[in-house]
Amino acid sequence: MPSTFAFAVRHSDTFWFRGALPDVDATLRGDDEELTLEGSARVDSISVVEPEAMRASVLGSAFFDADRHPRLTFRSTAIRLTEDGQAEVEGELSMRGVGRPVFATGEYSPPRQAAFGEIAGLQLATTIDRREFGFDWQTEMPDGGVAVGWDVRLDVDLLLIREEAAGEG
Repeated sequence: MPSTFAFAVRHSDTFWFRGALPDVDATLRGDDEELTLEGSARVDSISVVEPEAMRASVLGSAFFDADRHPRLTFRSTAIRLTEDGQAEVEGELSMRGVGRPVFATGEYSPPRQAAFGEIAGLQLATTIDRREFGFDWQTEMPDGGVAVGWDVRLDVDLLLIREEAAGEG
């Protein structure tokens, strides 16, 4: 499925280190009165492949700790979708076994027919302090500054496909 969970963090105060977790499951349930968004991403699906040492570091205990925490999860507590396509979502994001409240904003594309069924789109962005989720690793650069920024931008792009209700043909 083309949904992704992407991240970007400043590296060496020089460039944006970007990655994505493309193995995403997400479900939007409810009606116009009350919606719930739940999702998860498989950490070892991370787009960082080479160099192998970088992949091992990102998946290792200093960062995602994928062996102990193979998935990150999200569950909404409030969703606001406007007629002009704006979206605001509040909920709890859990990474590395740590859950924290997050607030994200973005765009919503309402349901429409496509070749493979009824689809909708939801794109959300927020920034977190990685220390709040246990991503504490850091080293200082020889000329000052830090190797990896504390603030991480998260971008979620979801393709939502309506599932047929039980008993429907």
